[in-house]
Amino acid sequence: MVEKTAIDWIALVLVIVGGLNWGLVGLFGFDLVAAIFGEMSTISRAVYSLVGLAALYMVYFATKN
Repeated sequence: MVEKTAIDWIALVLVIVGGLNWGLVGLFGFDLVAAIFGEMSTISRAVYSLVGLAALYMVYFATKN
């Protein structure tokens, strides 16, 4: 079994947040990130970017195991 690092856990949390946000968008048309930080504000764009990078990291993580 591979030991999980802090980066692994952070990426997992970000991917979960992104998945839940997309679920809200798909089911209810409600973007939680935009509601909290403002639509396409600098902070919301940073959150979206971090979620995307975390997803790429999770692809790498899934293939290395």
